[in-house]
Amino acid sequence: MSTEPETTEEAGPGTPDTPGTTEHGTDGAATAEGTTDTGGAGGAGAAGGSGAADTGGDADGAGDADDAGATDGSASTEAHGGSDGADAVGGSGGSDAVDGIGDVEATGDSGAADAVGDSGGAGAVGDADAEDAVGDSAEAGAVDGSGAAELSEAEAELAAQRVERERIERRKAEKRGPIDSGAKLSGKAADLLAAVRAVESGEKPVAAVFAEPAPAPRRPAPEPVRRPQPAPAPVAPSGPAPETVDAVRRVLTEGGAPDALAPQVAAALGEGADSALREDPWQLLRVGGVRPDQADGFARALLGAACGPDDERRGRALTVWLLEQAAVAGHTALELPTLTAALGKQGVPDPDAAVQGALAEGEALVFQDALEEPGAAAPQAGDEDTDEERERPVRVLVGLERYALAEESLADGLARLVNSLGKEAGQAWEATAAGLSGGAAELARAVAGHGLVLHTGGEAARAEPAALLGAARAAGLRAFAACHTPDGRRRLAERLGGEAAEHGVGTVAGLLSGAEGPGRDADGALELDLLIVPDAPQLDVESAAMLVESLPDGARLLLGGDPGVLWSAGPGRVFADLLAARACPQIASRVPDPGPLGELVSGIGVGELNQVAAPGKEIVIVPVRDAGEAVHRTVQLVADSVPRAIGVPADQTVVITPGHGGAAGTRALNSALKERLNPGPGRFGGFDPGDRIAYSPAPGRTVPGVVVKADAGGLHLSCAGAPVVVPRERVEGSVRHGWALTAHQAVGTRWPAAVVVLPGDAAQALSRPWVYTAFGRAERHLSVVHGVEQALPKAVAEVPPKPRTTRLQTLLRTQVPAT
Repeated sequence: MSTEPETTEEAGPGTPDTPGTTEHGTDGAATAEGTTDTGGAGGAGAAGGSGAADTGGDADGAGDADDAGATDGSASTEAHGGSDGADAVGGSGGSDAVDGIGDVEATGDSGAADAVGDSGGAGAVGDADAEDAVGDSAEAGAVDGSGAAELSEAEAELAAQRVERERIERRKAEKRGPIDSGAKLSGKAADLLAAVRAVESGEKPVAAVFAEPAPAPRRPAPEPVRRPQPAPAPVAPSGPAPETVDAVRRVLTEGGAPDALAPQVAAALGEGADSALREDPWQLLRVGGVRPDQADGFARALLGAACGPDDERRGRALTVWLLEQAAVAGHTALELPTLTAALGKQGVPDPDAAVQGALAEGEALVFQDALEEPGAAAPQAGDEDTDEERERPVRVLVGLERYALAEESLADGLARLVNSLGKEAGQAWEATAAGLSGGAAELARAVAGHGLVLHTGGEAARAEPAALLGAARAAGLRAFAACHTPDGRRRLAERLGGEAAEHGVGTVAGLLSGAEGPGRDADGALELDLLIVPDAPQLDVESAAMLVESLPDGARLLLGGDPGVLWSAGPGRVFADLLAARACPQIASRVPDPGPLGELVSGIGVGELNQVAAPGKEIVIVPVRDAGEAVHRTVQLVADSVPRAIGVPADQTVVITPGHGGAAGTRALNSALKERLNPGPGRFGGFDPGDRIAYSPAPGRTVPGVVVKADAGGLHLSCAGAPVVVPRERVEGSVRHGWALTAHQAVGTRWPAAVVVLPGDAAQALSRPWVYTAFGRAERHLSVVHGVEQALPKAVAEVPPKPRTTRLQTLLRTQVPAT
């Protein structure tokens, strides 16, 4: 059976809608990025019986629908007529309508027009083989979900995150707990307290105690030199015991579910998983990709007549499942009416009782957040409102504990940074600002006087935080920059004129795992005076909370980035919430992105698809009539036209499309591109040496790379120059072919050339942030394979980001006054 998970991203603002739409012959709804396709439960009443599991995990994050046209059952449309496609971009009639934006090549039935090269040039390919070169790649069957033999990069990062969460919880518990007299003192204060107690007890006379020389002042520890660590040391991972997996496998078989799910169920439910699953079959929903109808079928097979839609176990499990689906779509919580309405759509007779049951069992938390009234002063911590007339309206939210803890820890940490600004390094900050000019100097002055600063701007604006980083390190400050991707790290290091490690540049994942960046002190805090995060829009609440909690008191945090790009793949919208909260200085860069591409993307950011002169063929529009022609023209562009006319080889060109599924999704495009650029039998899980891949070491992170070889140890990759070995059992869930990516996978990385594919059935998936992000991946050349007619300018002008329900703004208002 198909177990493609349903997502709330396509369901509108904060509403987990779960229709079972059938698209392109597959059972189930579209899979969003950030989810993992796994085999679902079968059994009586489950669609498809006990079909195999599909774990071709979309670990790159929420937002892009698996099938480009599957949005709440809306019918997909195809654009007909090349001139209409040109019309949609250029804004005027006829095939010459887009002359201002770029060169338009007419698309005839013969398909012989060269999209980028000269009109008489070679490279024309007939349409006859266009659709033959494309086929929906077969979805893989059941997957052995057993653990890897060695600790992967993702597992090392998750282990580091667990340690950090435990440290955060200990700190919170210490704050709430009683403090023994003198137990929290250190340094001279502790010595004085010990001396007083010695005198009081009679152990030492007063003169002897206070005549002792003062202890030598502690010197600050120098910043340790960290050598690049390409991969963590291999260790045996701790997974579920084999006997537990076997016991779960027997229960799954009894209920008609795929036994390939056994390792995942055992890992999710822990020791005694077989008994827990037998007692509550709906616990199967804890495995990613299993849908409610499949869990219902599994429950009917195990419970028989005792199974019913009013079962309280079903209501609790569906409540948690809906909150998990909301997290996939970017929400950290859901409003109570939204959640109960979604439960009603799932056939729960008493949604309120289901929510209360989940709250009573500790599976979810409830919050009452005061709503901000226009013109009203923000409440401050410690305010006591005794006047009933001053009661503020509230909204009731329900969320999972992990995201609630992360969001509260993030708000507490940000307030701590704002309120604990250190003055010790005043001369060093003055020297930093004195050595800079323009926007970089303004940024340095803001950072010198505030613990938290926001910086906004496009790609060219990254020069300002780069200059600040270099000047701060030259002044003796301990400064480090953490980018979202290895490519972002490379680009920032190039602005500083050297290697990333030499200039204090790394990635967020590397910093959190300890593979990059400075050391930590005895309390576990990073030994830093300044942390710069240039790709802050890509921070989800959990990553942001761990970064902030890792900073010591008195450190400065600079969050920068382009507010127009797609938000984080994980839950939350940290950067957007901070901008809206106005809790710290905000510096807007005045450095524009250069050239025709910069002009085009800047206009999209403000909702305008402008006509742009492109004398050097920087922008080319290729109108197409259907998805088959879109795939054919895309292969022609990547393999022939762009290398010949622009001088960018195929391995430096990226293809971006709205979704993974469909006739022109990443699967179909990658199949056609592999056949043309690196044909082979795909002996190792469909991959051959030389294949371009997209590796997802953890949900929300995608690293482009190339297959080097395959052996008994797994698939050997080269990602950003670093060797990576993916164990055999993890290949299907974490590695995809990477000639074609979604916009969420591509965010944070730039290529010399980009081909953006917009087939007719992708119109519903387009939004201004998606177009802004996709078009902005190109450095020198952009080709748009255009088949959505007027949907493109409409999306740019009228479709803003989909709302996300979060609590960060409310939490900050009570701790940090607005500036």
